Amino acid sequence: MATHMSRCRTWGRVQRFGIAVYRKCSSGYPNISLSAPLPGIPKPVFAAVDSHEQCETKITTLENGLKVASQNKFGQFCTVGILVNSGSRHETKYPSGIAHFLEKLAFSSTAQYGSKDEILLTLEKHGGICDCQTSRDTTMYAVSAEVKGLDTVVSLLSDAVLQPRLLDEEIEMTRMAVRFELEDLSMRPDPELLLTEMIHAAAYRGNTVGLPRFCPVESVEKIDKKLLHMYLQSYYCPERMVLAGVGIEHEQLVACARKYLLNVKPVWGASTPTNVDLSVAQYTGGIVRMDMSDVSLGPTPIPELTHIMIGLESCSFLEDDFIPFAVLNMMMGGGGSFSAGGPGKGMFTRLYLNVLNRHHWMYNATSYHHSYEDTGLLCIHASADPRQVREMVEILTREFIQMAGTAGEMELERAKTQLKSMLMMNLESRPVIFEDVGRQVLATGKRKLPHELCDLISNVTASDIKRVTTKMLCSKPAVAALGDLTEMPSYEHIQAALSSKDGHLPRMYRLFR
Repeated sequence: MATHMSRCRTWGRVQRFGIAVYRKCSSGYPNISLSAPLPGIPKPVFAAVDSHEQCETKITTLENGLKVASQNKFGQFCTVGILVNSGSRHETKYPSGIAHFLEKLAFSSTAQYGSKDEILLTLEKHGGICDCQTSRDTTMYAVSAEVKGLDTVVSLLSDAVLQPRLLDEEIEMTRMAVRFELEDLSMRPDPELLLTEMIHAAAYRGNTVGLPRFCPVESVEKIDKKLLHMYLQSYYCPERMVLAGVGIEHEQLVACARKYLLNVKPVWGASTPTNVDLSVAQYTGGIVRMDMSDVSLGPTPIPELTHIMIGLESCSFLEDDFIPFAVLNMMMGGGGSFSAGGPGKGMFTRLYLNVLNRHHWMYNATSYHHSYEDTGLLCIHASADPRQVREMVEILTREFIQMAGTAGEMELERAKTQLKSMLMMNLESRPVIFEDVGRQVLATGKRKLPHELCDLISNVTASDIKRVTTKMLCSKPAVAALGDLTEMPSYEHIQAALSSKDGHLPRMYRLFR
C-alpha cells in the first residue's frame, strides 16, 4: 500500500511540473512529454500581427471640418456612430430639455426612411441595432451591424442626424414619452439618478453642467419643431462632429463619410456655429434639498432611507491632475453594504474599510468622479436611517479630510492596479472602444491609447494624491440631500467641518429633543 501511495504521489508531482503525463508503471502507459511536439503532427503557423498597427487609432479631417476616427478590431461586426458636441449644458439660451427630446426623437422618420420601423427593418438585414444617448456635453448616435453593411449604416446615420423630419405626431409622441418618464421618476424615485441631478444643480447653480439633463415639466409644451431646428442649426455642424468606427478599415470609413457626410445640406439649412454657447462652467457650491419627511411610502418592506451626496470641485479631463483624481476615486471606492463579491469588487477600498465595515447601520457609501472639458466633481454618496443622518454626514466629512493624509503604499498600488484592470477590461468591449475613440477625438482631436493611460496611472504617487486633495478641499462643498431631512445638519456646519482639521461637525446643544 505504501509503495502504491508513493507511486501516486510521484506521478502527481511529475504531472504538475509538466515533464511527463504518465509514468510506465502498473498501468502500462508509455512516457509522453508535454514539451516535445507530437509525432506526425505538422508545425502550427500563427498569424503575425503588427502590434502598433493593431492599437493605432487613425484620424482624418474632411474638408468640411468633420473628423473621421477608426480603430480596427477583428470580427464580423462593427460599431459606427456620430458623436456631436451638444448636450444639456448648451441649453442656456433655450428651454431646458431639448437634448432630452432629441434623444427620444432619434432614428424616427427621415428624408430617406418613412418611419422608425423602416430604419429598424433596414438594420435587421445586416443584423444591426441602433441607439442614441445624450449626456451633459455629448450626443451620440450609434449603430452596431455587420461589416458588410457599412455603406448602408453610414447612409442611415447621415440621414438620422442631418435629415430628420420631426413630424408633429412624432413630437407629440415624444412629449408623452417625456411626461411618462418624469411621472415614473416622481412615483418611483431612483436616488442615484436624482442625487446626480441635484449635486450638479448645487455645484454649478444655473450654468452649463448644472442645467437639468431631463426636460422639466414646464418645458414639455414649449419645445416644437421650430425651436429644435434653431438649436440644431447652431450645434449640429460638421466641425462639432466625429464619425467614429470600430471593427472596420479606416479608408473604407473615410470613403463612406465623403459619400454621405461631405456635401450634405441639413434639413434646417446652413449651420450657424456663431450662435454656439461657449460658457465656461462656473463652480458655485451650495445645497439642494428634497425633503420627503411628510411622504408616506405605505406598508413597504423597503427601509425609508435618507440619501446624502457631498461633492467638491476636482478638475477637467484635459488636465494632468485627471489621472490622480481617477486613482483617488478608485482608492475611495465603496458600494452597497449588501454587495456580493470579494476583494475584486473593492472590499479593501477606504469606504468599505473605514465606513461600511465599522458602521453597520449605513446602507451605502460610494465614491463618484464626474469630469468634463472645463471642470470636474468628486463626490461621495451615502444612505442611512433618517435618525442617523447627522452622524452619517460627519463620517463623510471625516473621510474627505483624511484624503489629504499620506496614502499607504499598498492601498495606492491596489487602487492603481484596480483602475488599470477596470480600464483594460472595459476596453475589451467593442461599443466601449467606440465611445472612448469618439469622445476623446471629439474633445481633444486625438486619442490616448490604453497603454499610455496605464503608464500615466503607474506614475501617480502618494504626493500627487495629497496635492490634488489639498487643492480640492479649498473649494466650497456641493450637497444634495434626499429623504427625511429632520436631523440634517446645516450647510454652514458641513462647510465648517470640511474646513476643520479632523472633519468633525460643530457641536450642537439642545435643551429638548
